[in-house]
Amino acid sequence: METNTGITQYDGSSSLFDDLAMEYDAWFDRDGSLIFFTEVRAFRTLLPSLPKPWLEIGVGSGRFAQALGIETGVDPSIRLIDMARQRGINAFLGRGEDGLFDEESFGTVFLIVTLCFLDSPLKVLKQANRILVPGGKIVLGLVLKESPWGRFYQRKKAEGHRFYRYATFYRYDEVVRLLTKAGFLTEKVVSTLFQRPGEVHQAEEPREGYFPDAGFTIIVAAKRVVVLKK
Repeated sequence: METNTGITQYDGSSSLFDDLAMEYDAWFDRDGSLIFFTEVRAFRTLLPSLPKPWLEIGVGSGRFAQALGIETGVDPSIRLIDMARQRGINAFLGRGEDGLFDEESFGTVFLIVTLCFLDSPLKVLKQANRILVPGGKIVLGLVLKESPWGRFYQRKKAEGHRFYRYATFYRYDEVVRLLTKAGFLTEKVVSTLFQRPGEVHQAEEPREGYFPDAGFTIIVAAKRVVVLKK
């Protein structure tokens, strides 16, 4: 399938991650290495069932895309896009709200720790729906508001943390409602990272289902197919 990457041109507005790009990317090799490994392991249990081609909205520096084999990405940070391209990702500068790609261009769209940084999450989810083929999948990787990790990051937000002061965290039921409004049907949930913040000492096996004490939750939802009655 062909994707249209040139119809809407990004306006060049800077991203909050431009000035923090090096620090953000370095986290994956330092404090976040075991967390990242655990999250990637959970995603990999789902990959065989996800139709291609794949797109990641909020691809960042391309860490997840590279680890999971996601071919294409979009992000508003030029510095992170440069890093993603160096990791072999076909990365485009832009925002998830923008109509950068043709209708029904992708089989699966990923948003990995991206929903909490979006100004218009419903608008982005609707755009994802538009560019997915009928029956295509959306995969969300989330730190949920009610989880121990969600509470931990919300405290950091209140303290004015350089990353998390911009984040808005959502409960599981709020995310499911957003997906429904955007035209998706939730199909599967996988949870991992049951160790508490500051206490991650070993990799974990993911568990199927929603657990409020999980630090990382993956939701897979399918684009609803509308059947027109004659």
